[in-house]
Amino acid sequence: MTQTTAQRTATPRHYLMCPPTYFDVVYAINPWMDPSSPVDTAKALAQWEALRDAYVARGHKVDVIEPEPGLPDMVYAANGGIVVGGRALAARFTYPERAAEGPAYDRWFGTPAAEGYRRLGEANEVMEGEGDLLLIGKLLLAGTGFRTTPAGHAEVAERLELAEQGIELVPLELVDPRYYHLDTALSVLDDGTVSGEVVVAYHPEAFSPAAQETLRERFPDAILVGAEDAAVLGLNVVSDGLHVFLSDRAGAYADALKERGFVPVGIDLSEIFKGGGSVKCCTLELRPETTTPSAVPALTGTALASAVVASAVLADAAATTAAPAAPEETR
Repeated sequence: MTQTTAQRTATPRHYLMCPPTYFDVVYAINPWMDPSSPVDTAKALAQWEALRDAYVARGHKVDVIEPEPGLPDMVYAANGGIVVGGRALAARFTYPERAAEGPAYDRWFGTPAAEGYRRLGEANEVMEGEGDLLLIGKLLLAGTGFRTTPAGHAEVAERLELAEQGIELVPLELVDPRYYHLDTALSVLDDGTVSGEVVVAYHPEAFSPAAQETLRERFPDAILVGAEDAAVLGLNVVSDGLHVFLSDRAGAYADALKERGFVPVGIDLSEIFKGGGSVKCCTLELRPETTTPSAVPALTGTALASAVVASAVLADAAATTAAPAAPEETR
């Protein structure tokens, strides 16, 4: 196990979630779903509320989209779309059973609650949101093989203007039907912005040989998660850079997280697991538009001269009125 001296720091996030008001397993579109197994909706709602409360208790903002009757999988908000740099693209699903979820999430991006995000509408190609698209720094890891298509990847790159944002899309092929979305086989834990250490975790057997090679090259110090924890969807996590919200059944993985300086927060989502999802599936991250110093226009000519004069006047005034004993940061 790789040891770390990195200082983990939690950063506030903005999440969108959907309560499991109509959650049920009435069809089977992944290996985890068994329509003959009854679902306790009240228990599912209580578990969902515990996850939402865990986010809020640690300083994160959570918006809630209204669930719609007839859409039992709408609780899996991560699949509803992707939001990067303030641009929001709603999903287009593989299976007709979930087709109406894309428009539902797109409508939310047109509400006052989503003010500040640019609504791009629905994807034209098959693209199942953050189920298959995981951002880590300037890389967008893009799963394919079961749901989101390579054409969906290309559309995401174009419509989210990834190149303009300096983001590289990295395709990864999934080969095990139990791990039909990327977020069931790989965890984004730390993008290194604060800690200086980029960390992911993944279950190697879920990926094609080529994808495994890509992951080894990109993330040589990744946490490798075994079959037992992968099979309880332990990799389906949300991390804020310090706290890692994950299934309370992923014991060995939680221990590995502690060794790397993270604080695992175990959540019981056993009822929602019956649909083939866990923590990350229930959570869509809303990333606002970011500004960089290069986006600020340079001052030239008269504007520059005026700014210099104004700055000098303000400096003289400050020097005249400031108390002699005041510390530098107060002035």
